[in-house]
Amino acid sequence: MSLQAAPNVVVILTDDQGWGDLSLTGNKNLSTPNIDSLAADGASFEHFYVCPVCSPTRAEFLTGRYHQRGGVYSTSAGGERLDLDEVTIGDVFKKAGYKTAAFGKWHNGMQYPYHPNGRGFDEFYGFCSGHWGDYFSPMLEHNGNIVEGEGFVVDDFTSRAMNFIEANQDKPFFVYLPYNTPHSPMQVPDEFWDRFKDKDLVMHHREPEKEKDLHLRCALAMCENIDWNVGRILGKLDELKLRDDTIVIYFCDNGPNGTRWNGGMKGKKGSTDEGGVRSPMVIRWPNGIEPQTKVEVLGAATDLLPTLAAMAGISLGDHPKPLDGVNLFPALQKRADPEKERVLPDSLMQRTVFSAWKTKASVRTPEFRLDGGGQLFHMRTDPGQYENVANKFPEEQARLAEQLESWREAMVEELGTDTRPFVIAHPGHEFTQVPARDGIAHGGIKRSNKFPNDSFFGNWTSLDDKIIWNVEVAESGVFEVSLYYSCAEKDAGSEIELSFGEDKLVGTIAKANPSPLVGADEDRSRRIESYTQNWKPMSLGRIKLEKGTGELTLKALKIAGEEVMDFRLLLLKRVE
Repeated sequence: MSLQAAPNVVVILTDDQGWGDLSLTGNKNLSTPNIDSLAADGASFEHFYVCPVCSPTRAEFLTGRYHQRGGVYSTSAGGERLDLDEVTIGDVFKKAGYKTAAFGKWHNGMQYPYHPNGRGFDEFYGFCSGHWGDYFSPMLEHNGNIVEGEGFVVDDFTSRAMNFIEANQDKPFFVYLPYNTPHSPMQVPDEFWDRFKDKDLVMHHREPEKEKDLHLRCALAMCENIDWNVGRILGKLDELKLRDDTIVIYFCDNGPNGTRWNGGMKGKKGSTDEGGVRSPMVIRWPNGIEPQTKVEVLGAATDLLPTLAAMAGISLGDHPKPLDGVNLFPALQKRADPEKERVLPDSLMQRTVFSAWKTKASVRTPEFRLDGGGQLFHMRTDPGQYENVANKFPEEQARLAEQLESWREAMVEELGTDTRPFVIAHPGHEFTQVPARDGIAHGGIKRSNKFPNDSFFGNWTSLDDKIIWNVEVAESGVFEVSLYYSCAEKDAGSEIELSFGEDKLVGTIAKANPSPLVGADEDRSRRIESYTQNWKPMSLGRIKLEKGTGELTLKALKIAGEEVMDFRLLLLKRVE
């Protein structure tokens, strides 16, 4: 396919939104007409599968391979990073001549070359952690540099995407929109919250006594906000007359993050049962897909790279890695004769999809799901997984158990042991973020929350206290160091030292930056993650770093008051 004929691509991935969180799938508690329209004007998958949690699904979408193959085993502490020898969908489309961008939650590595700018995306705006502590004009990043967001984050990400689409309307573009809602904290603009705060909800979970009312209502409000933003994207494509030759995909990264209606399925986020891994999946491409196409074959996040490449006419013949995903375009594309039934190969009709998260695993075929405990469920007659039919189908149970065990052993071997340091000072990027999330506290220093993604360090009261990062300085150079912190008036004046081997930088926290905890006033339901603060940067000065591996250490040389500071992150800018 010539570059001029290449379709544009917009991929929208939501965070912690379950299969049942759309009116498309039958939920009468909310209305999502814009997302629903993608199915009416294009195709919808009856059974599409992702991972039980965030970063693995993102890795599988990006690579077309199971997340274990790419070194992803955690949602933080470095385990969310996608191995550098993996080729991403951004790489594939950029190589084919597309302008590429991502706006939202990345969650597959922060420091370059794990950063989206190092994984095939020309433009990135958002955050790289697994969750964020504030959704209203928060601290974000633009191509590595720290910036302040504008308004509610999902609205902001959408506006940025629309601007990118408009700026690149005359060339093929690939836009990845990984929204971060309805992941907690449960924050949403008043306009959407007001629709649900007193609404009579008519559909409930199969165990309604486990529902948490405020969390549930805010999740629904956030889903309607998502739908509104999807409508903004579709409107921009219409305005620019790009509708017919732009592929738009919408799916979610795992099951719902709370107990709410989900079609009666068993499981939610974190589970490898049907409700934890089944995602809505809708795709529109007027020039290539008939309206109201129903796809019955099993699909998975790993399929999107080969499928989109095929739709765009991009050859994967020289792709350096074997893909786990398959090309689903034959189940989607317009038929030469719409009167004839679509005939698909057995390889698509008899798909086997594996789902796993840490020690949990299951396997799905068109008829059955075998869970990690050896229970077998007939999904066509029992989609809620109520009856274990292993005794009725012993041969099928034994066959799938053997397949699942073999697959698990292969994945464990591929994953191996993580010995990767955090890469800093890479010559491919001007900026490097070194957050509290990736640090190890020593002494009395305490992390603000057990979930590290958007956490900070506090209780820094002793000269014996320090924060250490295990890093690799990719290339020697001189770096301007900015420190993002808060500090009470009575504690200003502490002296701190940043060191790496023999390289040292000493600075003084001369100016106080008092800050309350931020987030509680905006939360519609109490969070479990860390609150944040109004972090301000101060220049610590310049440090020369020599190439090599070792410990980057931050410690206090003098404590002026009771505490040194609350610490959020370091930002290194290469100047020489």
